[in-house]
Amino acid sequence: MAKINLHPNIDRDVKRGVAWAVHAFTTCGIVLGFLALVSVLKNDPVAAFMWLGLALFVDGVDGTLARKARVLEYTPNVDGRTLDNVIDYFTYVAVPALMVYWFNMTPLEFIFSGQTWSLISAAAIMAVSCYTFANVGMKSDDYYFVGFPAVWNVVVLYFFVLQSGPLANIITVAVLCVLTFIPIKFVHPLRVTDWREITIPMTVLWAAMSLSLIIQAKDRSDWGRVEDIQLWVWVAASAYFLFISFWRTFFKKGAESDADPGEAA
Repeated sequence: MAKINLHPNIDRDVKRGVAWAVHAFTTCGIVLGFLALVSVLKNDPVAAFMWLGLALFVDGVDGTLARKARVLEYTPNVDGRTLDNVIDYFTYVAVPALMVYWFNMTPLEFIFSGQTWSLISAAAIMAVSCYTFANVGMKSDDYYFVGFPAVWNVVVLYFFVLQSGPLANIITVAVLCVLTFIPIKFVHPLRVTDWREITIPMTVLWAAMSLSLIIQAKDRSDWGRVEDIQLWVWVAASAYFLFISFWRTFFKKGAESDADPGEAA
């Protein structure tokens, strides 16, 4: 079969169009985040987590698409990393912070009223996370996050599924805020090469269990042995990510550098 040769200008226009399509795909994340915000205001946490889950999926794959489409070369006037950070701050930080306040997840009755502590917690999440996204060394050269990576959407998910109490929640928020400034390594489940053959399946398993538990969270009175098993599998998968992060921080040495510039994370 004869190979079709496009005119160089046409070929470049096609590749530029693909690069713009990748940016458009990345931008879908902000729309999904907005739909999550609307769901929060409608007092529907399940729908909010569904939209945030879709936004997390977009953020998980758009970086790979950006590198394959060579967005730096074909859309030089658009900084994909900045675009990605803007969207991530909204979906990973702003919406979850609103959920902490709106659903009163840290209603500690001490000095202030419970709702006030939820407001303080949400404000702390918003403020501290600014330093996460401003950190030029946020990723090591082997793509681990350095310091807590502001995945507050995941943290709020644990609060919701585990139905943890206000004291546990507020301590968790405080500890993670501190860990933002401490160079402990946190695994990037899609880009880290260490144990990738295990990490990728564990990521899929964690996502599947998260989806199932969120759906079933509407009526916990019907939970039985199957749901309990799913919960423990979910916790075990979570423990795996904590273990590999702990192992990387304390047992494997590695230099740190900035993430790839201009690409969606």
